[in-house]
Amino acid sequence: MRAVAYRQSLPITEEAALLDVVLDRPEPGPRDLLVRVAAVSVNPVDTKVRKRADPKGEPKVLGYDAAGTVEAVGAEVTLFRPGDAVFYAGSIARPGTNSEFHCVDERIVGRKPATLSFAEAAAIPLTAITAYELLFDRIGVEKGETGRSLLVIGGAGGVGSVAIQLARALTGLTVVASASRPETAEWVRALGAHHVVDHTKPLDEEAARIGLPQIDIVLALTQTATHWPAIQKLVAPQGHVGIIDDMETLDIVPFKAKAIGIHWESMFTRPVFGTPDMIRQHELLDEVAGLVDAGRLRTTIQKTLSPIDAANLKAAHALIESGRSIGKIVVEGW
Repeated sequence: MRAVAYRQSLPITEEAALLDVVLDRPEPGPRDLLVRVAAVSVNPVDTKVRKRADPKGEPKVLGYDAAGTVEAVGAEVTLFRPGDAVFYAGSIARPGTNSEFHCVDERIVGRKPATLSFAEAAAIPLTAITAYELLFDRIGVEKGETGRSLLVIGGAGGVGSVAIQLARALTGLTVVASASRPETAEWVRALGAHHVVDHTKPLDEEAARIGLPQIDIVLALTQTATHWPAIQKLVAPQGHVGIIDDMETLDIVPFKAKAIGIHWESMFTRPVFGTPDMIRQHELLDEVAGLVDAGRLRTTIQKTLSPIDAANLKAAHALIESGRSIGKIVVEGW
Protein backbone atom coordinates (compact mmCIF):
# COMPACT_ATOMS: atom_id res chain seq x y z
CA MET A 1 0.00 0.00 0.00
CA ARG A 2 1.06 3.61 -0.50
CA ALA A 3 2.02 5.63 2.57
CA VAL A 4 3.97 8.70 3.67
CA ALA A 5 6.67 8.17 6.28
CA TYR A 6 9.95 9.56 7.56
CA ARG A 7 13.22 7.75 8.31
CA GLN A 8 15.03 10.44 10.30
CA SER A 9 14.05 13.59 12.16
CA LEU A 10 14.73 16.51 9.83
CA PRO A 11 13.54 20.11 9.39
CA ILE A 12 10.48 20.21 7.16
CA THR A 13 12.49 22.18 4.59
CA GLU A 14 14.66 19.11 3.95
CA GLU A 15 13.69 17.01 0.94
CA ALA A 16 13.74 13.79 3.01
CA ALA A 17 11.68 15.18 5.90
CA LEU A 18 8.72 13.12 4.62
CA LEU A 19 8.89 10.40 1.98
CA ASP A 20 6.51 8.48 -0.28
CA VAL A 21 6.90 4.78 0.55
CA VAL A 22 5.26 1.42 -0.14
CA LEU A 23 4.44 -0.74 2.91
CA ASP A 24 2.62 -4.01 3.57
CA ARG A 25 -1.10 -3.70 4.12
CA PRO A 26 -1.82 -4.21 7.87
CA GLU A 27 -4.00 -6.98 9.26
CA PRO A 28 -6.66 -5.99 11.81
CA GLY A 29 -6.45 -7.32 15.36
CA PRO A 30 -9.47 -8.75 17.23
CA ARG A 31 -11.06 -5.34 17.99
CA ASP A 32 -9.59 -3.47 15.03
CA LEU A 33 -11.15 -1.95 11.98
CA LEU A 34 -9.15 -1.94 8.76
CA VAL A 35 -10.01 1.45 7.26
CA ARG A 36 -9.49 2.54 3.67
CA VAL A 37 -8.30 6.10 4.34
CA ALA A 38 -9.92 8.82 2.22
CA ALA A 39 -8.64 11.94 4.00
CA VAL A 40 -6.35 12.92 6.86
CA SER A 41 -5.68 16.16 8.68
CA VAL A 42 -2.47 17.50 10.15
CA ASN A 43 -2.14 18.56 13.80
CA PRO A 44 0.71 20.11 15.81
CA VAL A 45 1.37 16.68 17.32
CA ASP A 46 2.37 15.40 13.86
CA THR A 47 5.13 18.00 13.62
CA LYS A 48 6.24 17.48 17.22
CA VAL A 49 6.59 13.72 16.79
CA ARG A 50 8.44 14.17 13.49
CA LYS A 51 10.96 16.48 15.14
CA ARG A 52 11.60 14.54 18.34
CA ALA A 53 11.00 10.83 17.59
CA ASP A 54 13.87 9.59 15.43
CA PRO A 55 12.95 6.22 13.83
CA LYS A 56 16.65 5.55 13.10
CA GLY A 57 16.18 4.65 9.47
CA GLU A 58 12.96 2.66 9.75
CA PRO A 59 9.91 4.13 8.01
CA LYS A 60 7.62 5.74 10.61
CA VAL A 61 4.14 6.73 9.47
CA LEU A 62 2.63 9.82 11.08
CA GLY A 63 -0.98 11.00 11.09
CA TYR A 64 -3.77 10.70 13.64
CA ASP A 65 -6.95 12.24 12.21
CA ALA A 66 -8.60 10.21 9.46
CA ALA A 67 -11.89 9.64 7.70
CA GLY A 68 -12.58 6.68 5.48
CA THR A 69 -14.50 3.47 4.91
CA VAL A 70 -14.28 0.24 6.89
CA GLU A 71 -12.68 -2.37 4.63
CA ALA A 72 -12.57 -5.30 7.09
CA VAL A 73 -13.12 -5.97 10.80
CA GLY A 74 -11.46 -8.09 13.48
CA ALA A 75 -13.11 -11.15 14.98
CA GLU A 76 -14.38 -9.35 18.11
CA VAL A 77 -15.67 -6.13 16.48
CA THR A 78 -19.30 -5.30 17.30
CA LEU A 79 -19.69 -1.57 16.63
CA PHE A 80 -19.01 -1.43 12.88
CA ARG A 81 -19.08 -3.52 9.72
CA PRO A 82 -17.45 -3.29 6.28
CA GLY A 83 -18.74 -0.38 4.24
CA ASP A 84 -19.35 1.92 7.20
CA ALA A 85 -18.06 5.50 6.85
CA VAL A 86 -16.03 6.46 9.94
CA PHE A 87 -13.82 9.18 11.42
CA TYR A 88 -11.31 8.97 14.28
CA ALA A 89 -8.00 10.19 15.71
CA GLY A 90 -6.09 6.95 16.23
CA SER A 91 -3.39 6.26 18.80
CA ILE A 92 0.09 7.71 19.12
CA ALA A 93 1.32 4.23 20.09
CA ARG A 94 0.41 2.70 16.70
CA PRO A 95 1.32 3.41 13.06
CA GLY A 96 -0.28 6.59 11.77
CA THR A 97 -3.06 7.32 9.33
CA ASN A 98 -0.95 8.64 6.44
CA SER A 99 -1.41 5.37 4.56
CA GLU A 100 -3.97 3.87 2.18
CA PHE A 101 -5.10 1.37 4.82
CA HIS A 102 -5.00 1.80 8.59
CA CYS A 103 -5.88 -0.34 11.60
CA VAL A 104 -7.63 1.27 14.55
CA ASP A 105 -9.43 -0.01 17.63
CA GLU A 106 -13.20 0.30 17.15
CA ARG A 107 -13.60 1.79 20.65
CA ILE A 108 -12.03 5.09 19.54
CA VAL A 109 -13.90 5.39 16.23
CA GLY A 110 -17.11 7.28 15.47
CA ARG A 111 -19.53 7.25 12.56
CA LYS A 112 -18.70 9.91 10.00
CA PRO A 113 -21.17 12.81 10.06
CA ALA A 114 -23.56 12.13 7.18
CA THR A 115 -23.66 15.78 6.18
CA LEU A 116 -19.89 16.09 5.70
CA SER A 117 -17.49 14.93 3.02
CA PHE A 118 -14.56 12.74 4.06
CA ALA A 119 -12.26 15.77 3.90
CA GLU A 120 -14.57 17.88 6.07
CA ALA A 121 -14.93 15.03 8.58
CA ALA A 122 -11.17 14.38 8.80
CA ALA A 123 -10.66 17.87 10.24
CA ILE A 124 -12.66 17.11 13.38
CA PRO A 125 -11.73 14.05 15.51
CA LEU A 126 -8.49 14.88 17.36
CA THR A 127 -9.49 18.43 18.17
CA ALA A 128 -13.04 17.44 19.09
CA ILE A 129 -11.87 14.70 21.43
CA THR A 130 -9.31 17.02 23.04
CA ALA A 131 -11.76 19.89 23.54
CA TYR A 132 -14.59 17.64 24.71
CA GLU A 133 -12.47 15.66 27.18
CA LEU A 134 -10.87 18.82 28.55
CA LEU A 135 -14.16 20.62 29.13
CA PHE A 136 -16.43 17.81 30.27
CA ASP A 137 -14.23 14.93 31.47
CA ARG A 138 -11.25 16.72 33.02
CA ILE A 139 -12.63 20.07 34.23
CA GLY A 140 -16.13 18.71 34.80
CA VAL A 141 -18.24 21.34 33.08
CA GLU A 142 -21.89 20.29 33.18
CA LYS A 143 -23.90 20.34 29.99
CA GLY A 144 -26.46 23.10 30.15
CA GLU A 145 -24.75 24.94 32.99
CA THR A 146 -24.75 28.75 33.08
CA GLY A 147 -23.17 31.50 35.11
CA ARG A 148 -19.47 30.79 34.62
CA SER A 149 -17.00 32.30 32.15
CA LEU A 150 -14.55 30.47 29.87
CA LEU A 151 -11.36 31.79 28.26
CA VAL A 152 -10.04 29.86 25.25
CA ILE A 153 -6.42 30.86 24.61
CA GLY A 154 -5.61 30.35 20.95
CA GLY A 155 -9.23 30.30 19.88
CA ALA A 156 -8.50 30.11 16.14
CA GLY A 157 -6.39 26.95 16.44
CA GLY A 158 -7.75 23.48 15.88
CA VAL A 159 -8.70 22.67 19.49
CA GLY A 160 -9.79 26.21 20.27
CA SER A 161 -12.08 26.30 17.24
CA VAL A 162 -13.95 23.24 18.49
CA ALA A 163 -13.89 24.23 22.18
CA ILE A 164 -15.68 27.50 21.39
CA GLN A 165 -18.37 25.64 19.46
CA LEU A 166 -18.87 22.91 22.07
CA ALA A 167 -19.17 25.48 24.85
CA ARG A 168 -21.80 27.41 22.89
CA ALA A 169 -23.70 24.30 21.73
CA LEU A 170 -23.77 22.41 25.04
CA THR A 171 -23.46 25.04 27.79
CA GLY A 172 -24.46 28.57 28.72
CA LEU A 173 -20.92 29.64 29.61
CA THR A 174 -19.77 33.11 28.61
CA VAL A 175 -17.09 32.35 26.02
CA VAL A 176 -14.02 34.55 25.60
CA ALA A 177 -11.53 33.63 22.86
CA SER A 178 -8.06 35.00 22.27
CA ALA A 179 -6.91 36.00 18.78
CA SER A 180 -4.22 38.38 17.54
CA ARG A 181 -5.09 39.13 13.90
CA PRO A 182 -8.22 40.57 12.27
CA GLU A 183 -8.85 37.31 10.39
CA THR A 184 -8.51 35.14 13.50
CA ALA A 185 -10.71 37.50 15.54
CA GLU A 186 -13.35 37.28 12.82
CA TRP A 187 -13.02 33.46 12.81
CA VAL A 188 -13.60 33.03 16.56
CA ARG A 189 -16.54 35.43 16.53
CA ALA A 190 -18.10 33.42 13.70
CA LEU A 191 -17.69 30.26 15.81
CA GLY A 192 -19.64 31.85 18.65
CA ALA A 193 -17.22 33.65 20.99
CA HIS A 194 -19.02 36.33 23.01
CA HIS A 195 -15.80 38.35 23.46
CA VAL A 196 -12.37 38.43 21.80
CA VAL A 197 -9.11 39.39 23.52
CA ASP A 198 -5.63 39.86 22.06
CA HIS A 199 -3.10 37.31 23.31
CA THR A 200 -0.16 39.47 22.18
CA LYS A 201 -1.06 41.69 25.15
CA PRO A 202 -1.21 40.69 28.85
CA LEU A 203 -4.32 38.54 29.07
CA ASP A 204 -5.25 39.72 32.56
CA GLU A 205 -5.37 43.30 31.27
CA GLU A 206 -7.34 42.19 28.21
CA ALA A 207 -9.85 40.34 30.38
CA ALA A 208 -10.32 43.43 32.54
CA ARG A 209 -10.81 45.51 29.38
CA ILE A 210 -13.90 43.48 28.40
CA GLY A 211 -15.33 43.64 31.92
CA LEU A 212 -14.30 40.14 33.05
CA PRO A 213 -11.29 40.69 35.34
CA GLN A 214 -11.74 37.19 36.77
CA ILE A 215 -12.51 34.18 34.59
CA ASP A 216 -13.72 30.87 35.99
CA ILE A 217 -12.26 28.43 33.46
CA VAL A 218 -9.16 28.91 31.32
CA LEU A 219 -8.20 26.58 28.47
CA ALA A 220 -4.45 27.08 27.99
CA LEU A 221 -4.05 25.64 24.50
CA THR A 222 -0.91 27.35 23.24
CA GLN A 223 2.14 29.25 24.53
CA THR A 224 1.07 28.43 28.06
CA ALA A 225 4.45 29.27 29.61
CA THR A 226 4.25 32.77 28.11
CA HIS A 227 0.72 33.38 29.42
CA TRP A 228 1.22 31.67 32.79
CA PRO A 229 1.78 34.85 34.89
CA ALA A 230 -1.35 36.46 33.41
CA ILE A 231 -3.39 33.29 33.94
CA GLN A 232 -2.42 33.34 37.63
CA LYS A 233 -3.87 36.84 37.92
CA LEU A 234 -7.06 36.44 35.91
CA VAL A 235 -8.32 32.99 36.96
CA ALA A 236 -11.05 33.28 39.59
CA PRO A 237 -10.71 31.72 43.05
CA GLN A 238 -11.75 28.05 42.94
CA GLY A 239 -11.46 28.22 39.18
CA HIS A 240 -9.93 25.76 36.72
CA VAL A 241 -7.09 25.76 34.21
CA GLY A 242 -6.95 23.11 31.48
CA ILE A 243 -3.65 22.51 29.69
CA ILE A 244 -2.63 20.66 26.53
CA ASP A 245 0.72 22.39 25.94
CA ASP A 246 4.18 20.83 26.28
CA MET A 247 6.44 22.68 28.71
CA GLU A 248 9.70 21.64 30.34
CA THR A 249 8.49 22.96 33.70
CA LEU A 250 5.35 24.56 35.07
CA ASP A 251 5.09 26.13 38.53
CA ILE A 252 1.60 25.58 39.93
CA VAL A 253 2.42 26.60 43.50
CA PRO A 254 1.11 30.18 43.03
CA PHE A 255 -2.34 28.70 42.36
CA LYS A 256 -2.65 27.19 45.83
CA ALA A 257 -4.02 30.33 47.51
CA LYS A 258 -6.92 30.43 45.06
CA ALA A 259 -7.47 26.63 45.25
CA ILE A 260 -7.27 26.40 41.46
CA GLY A 261 -7.78 23.05 39.75
CA ILE A 262 -5.06 22.25 37.19
CA HIS A 263 -6.15 19.72 34.56
CA TRP A 264 -3.96 18.00 31.96
CA GLU A 265 -5.51 16.67 28.77
CA SER A 266 -4.04 14.18 26.32
CA MET A 267 -6.55 12.58 23.99
CA PHE A 268 -4.16 9.65 23.53
CA THR A 269 -4.38 8.63 27.20
CA ARG A 270 -7.40 6.35 26.81
CA PRO A 271 -6.14 4.38 23.76
CA VAL A 272 -2.48 4.22 24.84
CA PHE A 273 -3.29 2.88 28.32
CA GLY A 274 -6.35 0.90 27.26
CA THR A 275 -8.39 2.48 30.05
CA PRO A 276 -11.67 0.82 31.07
CA ASP A 277 -13.57 3.81 29.68
CA MET A 278 -11.75 3.79 26.33
CA ILE A 279 -15.07 3.39 24.50
CA ARG A 280 -15.94 6.89 25.70
CA GLN A 281 -14.12 8.24 22.65
CA HIS A 282 -16.42 6.24 20.37
CA GLU A 283 -19.42 7.64 22.23
CA LEU A 284 -18.29 11.27 22.16
CA LEU A 285 -17.37 11.10 18.46
CA ASP A 286 -20.86 9.79 17.73
CA GLU A 287 -22.25 12.68 19.80
CA VAL A 288 -20.11 15.14 17.86
CA ALA A 289 -21.35 13.62 14.58
CA GLY A 290 -24.91 14.16 15.77
CA LEU A 291 -24.18 17.80 16.61
CA VAL A 292 -22.68 18.31 13.16
CA ASP A 293 -25.63 16.70 11.39
CA ALA A 294 -28.02 18.82 13.48
CA GLY A 295 -26.22 22.00 12.37
CA ARG A 296 -24.96 22.80 15.88
CA LEU A 297 -21.27 22.18 15.17
CA ARG A 298 -19.34 22.86 12.00
CA THR A 299 -16.16 21.45 10.55
CA THR A 300 -13.09 23.64 11.09
CA ILE A 301 -11.46 22.75 7.77
CA GLN A 302 -9.78 25.81 6.27
CA LYS A 303 -7.36 24.41 3.69
CA THR A 304 -7.45 21.25 1.57
CA LEU A 305 -4.56 19.70 -0.36
CA SER A 306 -4.69 16.72 -2.71
CA PRO A 307 -3.48 14.02 -3.11
CA ILE A 308 -2.12 12.44 0.08
CA ASP A 309 1.59 12.39 -0.66
CA ALA A 310 4.87 13.54 0.84
CA ALA A 311 4.86 16.89 -0.96
CA ASN A 312 1.44 17.92 0.29
CA LEU A 313 2.02 16.64 3.81
CA LYS A 314 5.29 18.59 3.93
CA ALA A 315 3.39 21.70 2.91
CA ALA A 316 0.85 21.07 5.67
CA HIS A 317 3.59 20.50 8.28
CA ALA A 318 5.29 23.75 7.22
CA LEU A 319 2.06 25.71 7.60
CA ILE A 320 1.43 24.23 11.07
CA GLU A 321 4.98 25.08 12.12
CA SER A 322 4.54 28.68 10.96
CA GLY A 323 2.06 29.21 13.81
CA ARG A 324 -0.23 31.16 11.49
CA SER A 325 -2.72 28.50 10.45
CA ILE A 326 -6.43 28.94 11.15
CA GLY A 327 -8.65 25.93 11.80
CA LYS A 328 -7.49 22.67 10.21
CA ILE A 329 -5.47 21.58 7.17
CA VAL A 330 -6.73 18.46 5.40
CA VAL A 331 -5.03 16.28 2.77
CA GLU A 332 -7.33 14.00 0.76
CA GLY A 333 -7.24 11.28 -1.90
CA TRP A 334 -4.50 9.03 -3.19
